[in-house]
Amino acid sequence: MAHLQSPTRVPVLWSAAYGPGRPLPVRLLARTLLRVRAFARDLALADHAPGGGY
Repeated sequence: MAHLQSPTRVPVLWSAAYGPGRPLPVRLLARTLLRVRAFARDLALADHAPGGGY
């Protein structure tokens, strides 16, 4: 995937997904939300890139 800009991280989700002391379900949910957010961002960028971004 080609990124036009460096990806930005959501500090709250990032620390919940990869920080210590979080229960497993919370970490898995936060990681899933980060993946969904990244997918939505890539999909939005694909509309503005030549050739669909891929």
